[in-house]
Amino acid sequence: MSKYNTIFCDGNCSLAITAHKFFNEDESIRLETCSNYMDFTKIYTTNNIDIAVVDIEFDRAKDIIRGISAPTQLILTSSKMREEFPSYLSEYSFAYCFFKPYSFVELREKINNLMLPSSNIKVNRHYNIDEKLSNIFIRAGIPPHIKGYQFLREAVKLSIDEPDMINSITKKLYPTVAKHFDTSASKVERAIRHAIEVAWSRGKIENINAIFGIKIYAKGEKPTNGELIALVADKLIIESNNN
Repeated sequence: MSKYNTIFCDGNCSLAITAHKFFNEDESIRLETCSNYMDFTKIYTTNNIDIAVVDIEFDRAKDIIRGISAPTQLILTSSKMREEFPSYLSEYSFAYCFFKPYSFVELREKINNLMLPSSNIKVNRHYNIDEKLSNIFIRAGIPPHIKGYQFLREAVKLSIDEPDMINSITKKLYPTVAKHFDTSASKVERAIRHAIEVAWSRGKIENINAIFGIKIYAKGEKPTNGELIALVADKLIIESNNN
Protein backbone atom coordinates (compact mmCIF):
# COMPACT_ATOMS: atom_id res chain seq x y z
CA MET A 1 0.00 0.00 0.00
CA SER A 2 1.43 3.37 -1.01
CA LYS A 3 1.50 6.03 1.68
CA TYR A 4 0.17 9.57 1.55
CA ASN A 5 3.08 12.01 1.47
CA THR A 6 2.53 14.66 4.11
CA ILE A 7 4.63 17.68 4.98
CA PHE A 8 4.35 19.15 8.48
CA CYS A 9 5.29 22.82 8.96
CA ASP A 10 5.38 23.98 12.57
CA GLY A 11 7.97 26.15 14.30
CA ASN A 12 7.47 24.32 17.60
CA CYS A 13 10.37 21.85 17.50
CA SER A 14 8.94 19.70 20.28
CA LEU A 15 5.61 19.38 18.47
CA ALA A 16 7.35 18.54 15.19
CA ILE A 17 9.40 15.81 16.87
CA THR A 18 6.28 14.38 18.50
CA ALA A 19 4.45 14.42 15.14
CA HIS A 20 7.34 12.60 13.45
CA LYS A 21 7.38 9.93 16.17
CA PHE A 22 3.60 9.51 16.02
CA PHE A 23 3.50 8.98 12.25
CA ASN A 24 6.84 7.17 11.95
CA GLU A 25 5.33 3.71 11.63
CA ASP A 26 1.90 4.69 10.34
CA GLU A 27 0.63 2.34 7.65
CA SER A 28 -0.95 5.00 5.43
CA ILE A 29 0.90 8.28 6.07
CA ARG A 30 4.52 9.26 5.45
CA LEU A 31 5.20 12.52 7.28
CA GLU A 32 8.20 14.81 6.85
CA THR A 33 8.75 17.81 9.10
CA CYS A 34 10.39 21.10 8.23
CA SER A 35 11.62 23.93 10.46
CA ASN A 36 11.68 26.85 8.00
CA TYR A 37 10.60 28.04 4.56
CA MET A 38 13.70 26.67 2.80
CA ASP A 39 13.08 23.20 4.23
CA PHE A 40 9.53 23.33 2.94
CA THR A 41 10.59 24.44 -0.56
CA LYS A 42 13.12 21.63 -0.86
CA ILE A 43 10.71 18.92 0.28
CA TYR A 44 7.69 20.22 -1.64
CA THR A 45 9.50 20.63 -4.96
CA THR A 46 11.22 17.23 -4.86
CA ASN A 47 8.28 15.11 -3.72
CA ASN A 48 4.68 14.55 -4.73
CA ILE A 49 3.04 15.97 -1.61
CA ASP A 50 -0.53 14.88 -0.94
CA ILE A 51 -1.11 16.87 2.25
CA ALA A 52 0.55 20.03 3.60
CA VAL A 53 -0.05 20.76 7.29
CA VAL A 54 0.94 24.39 7.89
CA ASP A 55 0.79 26.42 11.08
CA ILE A 56 -0.28 29.98 10.23
CA GLU A 57 2.58 31.37 12.34
CA PHE A 58 5.22 29.26 10.60
CA ASP A 59 8.18 30.89 8.83
CA ARG A 60 6.80 32.65 5.72
CA ALA A 61 3.48 30.83 6.06
CA LYS A 62 1.86 33.18 3.55
CA ASP A 63 4.41 32.28 0.86
CA ILE A 64 3.99 28.58 1.61
CA ILE A 65 0.20 28.71 1.41
CA ARG A 66 0.36 30.76 -1.78
CA GLY A 67 2.73 28.22 -3.34
CA ILE A 68 0.63 25.14 -2.62
CA SER A 69 -1.36 23.96 -5.62
CA ALA A 70 -3.64 21.05 -6.52
CA PRO A 71 -3.61 18.15 -6.02
CA THR A 72 -1.96 18.96 -2.67
CA GLN A 73 -4.55 19.39 0.07
CA LEU A 74 -3.91 22.10 2.67
CA ILE A 75 -4.60 21.73 6.39
CA LEU A 76 -3.97 24.72 8.64
CA THR A 77 -3.12 24.70 12.32
CA SER A 78 -3.35 27.66 14.65
CA SER A 79 -3.06 28.79 18.26
CA LYS A 80 -5.22 31.81 17.37
CA MET A 81 -8.98 32.08 17.27
CA ARG A 82 -10.56 32.22 13.82
CA GLU A 83 -11.41 35.91 14.17
CA GLU A 84 -7.69 36.60 14.75
CA PHE A 85 -6.58 34.99 11.48
CA PRO A 86 -4.52 37.21 9.16
CA SER A 87 -6.73 38.68 6.44
CA TYR A 88 -4.78 37.09 3.56
CA LEU A 89 -6.12 33.64 4.49
CA SER A 90 -9.53 34.59 3.12
CA GLU A 91 -7.96 34.52 -0.36
CA TYR A 92 -7.00 30.85 -0.15
CA SER A 93 -8.92 27.61 0.27
CA PHE A 94 -7.96 24.98 2.78
CA ALA A 95 -9.49 21.63 3.67
CA TYR A 96 -9.56 22.05 7.43
CA CYS A 97 -8.09 23.95 10.37
CA PHE A 98 -6.96 22.38 13.64
CA PHE A 99 -6.90 24.72 16.61
CA LYS A 100 -4.14 24.04 19.12
CA PRO A 101 -3.94 21.96 21.15
CA TYR A 102 -5.15 19.22 18.82
CA SER A 103 -4.79 15.46 18.67
CA PHE A 104 -2.57 13.65 16.16
CA VAL A 105 -5.23 10.95 16.15
CA GLU A 106 -7.69 13.52 14.79
CA LEU A 107 -5.09 14.77 12.29
CA ARG A 108 -4.46 11.25 11.03
CA GLU A 109 -8.19 10.64 10.62
CA LYS A 110 -8.64 13.88 8.68
CA ILE A 111 -5.72 13.10 6.34
CA ASN A 112 -7.07 9.63 5.61
CA ASN A 113 -10.56 11.01 4.97
CA LEU A 114 -9.24 13.69 2.61
CA MET A 115 -7.36 11.08 0.59
CA LEU A 116 -10.35 8.77 0.15
CA PRO A 117 -12.11 8.97 -3.24
CA SER A 118 -15.29 10.97 -2.71
CA SER A 119 -17.41 7.99 -3.75
CA ASN A 120 -15.98 5.95 -0.88
CA ILE A 121 -16.56 8.50 1.86
CA LYS A 122 -19.39 7.50 4.13
CA VAL A 123 -20.87 9.93 6.62
CA ASN A 124 -20.95 8.19 9.96
CA ARG A 125 -21.72 10.24 13.04
CA HIS A 126 -20.47 7.51 15.31
CA TYR A 127 -17.08 7.04 13.64
CA ASN A 128 -14.61 7.12 16.53
CA ILE A 129 -17.13 9.18 18.48
CA ASP A 130 -15.88 8.03 21.88
CA GLU A 131 -12.30 8.86 20.93
CA LYS A 132 -13.32 12.31 19.71
CA LEU A 133 -15.24 13.04 22.89
CA SER A 134 -12.34 11.87 25.04
CA ASN A 135 -10.00 14.24 23.19
CA ILE A 136 -12.40 17.16 23.66
CA PHE A 137 -13.04 16.57 27.35
CA ILE A 138 -9.39 15.97 28.24
CA ARG A 139 -8.33 19.13 26.37
CA ALA A 140 -11.07 21.01 28.20
CA GLY A 141 -9.66 19.84 31.54
CA ILE A 142 -12.37 17.37 32.53
CA PRO A 143 -10.66 14.39 34.24
CA PRO A 144 -11.89 10.99 33.03
CA HIS A 145 -12.14 9.47 36.51
CA ILE A 146 -15.07 11.61 37.68
CA LYS A 147 -18.69 10.55 37.07
CA GLY A 148 -19.55 13.75 35.23
CA TYR A 149 -17.09 12.81 32.46
CA GLN A 150 -19.00 9.60 31.65
CA PHE A 151 -22.39 11.30 32.01
CA LEU A 152 -21.33 14.15 29.71
CA ARG A 153 -20.10 11.74 27.07
CA GLU A 154 -23.38 9.82 27.09
CA ALA A 155 -25.41 13.05 27.04
CA VAL A 156 -23.57 14.31 23.97
CA LYS A 157 -24.01 11.01 22.12
CA LEU A 158 -27.72 11.03 22.88
CA SER A 159 -27.97 14.63 21.66
CA ILE A 160 -26.28 13.65 18.39
CA ASP A 161 -28.72 10.76 17.89
CA GLU A 162 -31.77 12.79 18.88
CA PRO A 163 -31.09 16.56 18.59
CA ASP A 164 -34.50 17.44 20.03
CA MET A 165 -33.49 15.88 23.32
CA ILE A 166 -31.32 18.90 24.15
CA ASN A 167 -34.52 20.97 24.22
CA SER A 168 -35.87 18.78 27.02
CA ILE A 169 -32.77 18.31 29.10
CA THR A 170 -34.52 17.87 32.45
CA LYS A 171 -37.44 15.70 31.34
CA LYS A 172 -35.69 13.56 28.72
CA LEU A 173 -31.90 13.86 28.55
CA TYR A 174 -30.97 13.51 32.23
CA PRO A 175 -33.44 10.64 32.85
CA THR A 176 -32.15 8.77 29.76
CA VAL A 177 -28.52 9.14 30.88
CA ALA A 178 -29.52 8.14 34.41
CA LYS A 179 -31.23 4.99 33.16
CA HIS A 180 -28.11 4.00 31.23
CA PHE A 181 -25.96 4.27 34.37
CA ASP A 182 -28.59 3.05 36.82
CA THR A 183 -28.68 6.28 38.80
CA SER A 184 -30.98 9.27 39.26
CA ALA A 185 -31.51 12.25 36.95
CA SER A 186 -30.60 14.67 39.75
CA LYS A 187 -27.26 12.92 40.28
CA VAL A 188 -26.56 13.16 36.54
CA GLU A 189 -27.28 16.90 36.55
CA ARG A 190 -25.05 17.52 39.60
CA ALA A 191 -22.19 15.39 38.29
CA ILE A 192 -22.16 17.15 34.90
CA ARG A 193 -22.27 20.55 36.60
CA HIS A 194 -19.35 19.47 38.82
CA ALA A 195 -17.34 18.34 35.77
CA ILE A 196 -17.80 21.77 34.17
CA GLU A 197 -16.77 23.49 37.40
CA VAL A 198 -13.62 21.35 37.56
CA ALA A 199 -12.69 22.31 33.99
CA TRP A 200 -13.17 26.02 34.68
CA SER A 201 -11.27 25.86 37.97
CA ARG A 202 -8.29 24.45 36.06
CA GLY A 203 -8.17 27.58 33.91
CA LYS A 204 -8.48 25.77 30.58
CA ILE A 205 -10.62 28.50 29.02
CA GLU A 206 -8.24 29.06 26.08
CA ASN A 207 -8.23 25.33 25.33
CA ILE A 208 -12.02 25.30 25.45
CA ASN A 209 -12.24 28.26 23.06
CA ALA A 210 -9.67 26.60 20.78
CA ILE A 211 -11.77 23.44 20.60
CA PHE A 212 -14.59 25.40 18.99
CA GLY A 213 -12.34 27.71 16.95
CA ILE A 214 -13.86 30.94 18.26
CA LYS A 215 -13.78 32.86 21.53
CA ILE A 216 -16.96 31.66 23.19
CA TYR A 217 -16.06 32.24 26.83
CA ALA A 218 -14.03 34.82 28.71
CA LYS A 219 -12.53 34.44 32.15
CA GLY A 220 -15.27 34.15 34.75
CA GLU A 221 -17.88 32.96 32.26
CA LYS A 222 -19.11 29.40 32.51
CA PRO A 223 -21.63 27.48 30.38
CA THR A 224 -24.67 25.70 31.71
CA ASN A 225 -24.85 21.93 31.34
CA GLY A 226 -27.17 22.25 28.36
CA GLU A 227 -25.00 24.85 26.62
CA LEU A 228 -21.86 22.70 26.78
CA ILE A 229 -23.65 19.54 25.70
CA ALA A 230 -25.25 21.37 22.76
CA LEU A 231 -21.94 22.98 21.69
CA VAL A 232 -20.01 19.69 21.69
CA ALA A 233 -22.81 17.78 19.96
CA ASP A 234 -23.13 20.45 17.28
CA LYS A 235 -19.36 20.46 16.69
CA LEU A 236 -19.28 16.69 16.15
CA ILE A 237 -22.35 16.72 13.88
CA ILE A 238 -20.76 19.40 11.69
CA GLU A 239 -17.45 17.51 11.56
CA SER A 240 -19.13 14.24 10.60
CA ASN A 241 -21.06 15.97 7.82
CA ASN A 242 -17.84 17.53 6.50
CA ASN A 243 -15.94 14.24 6.38
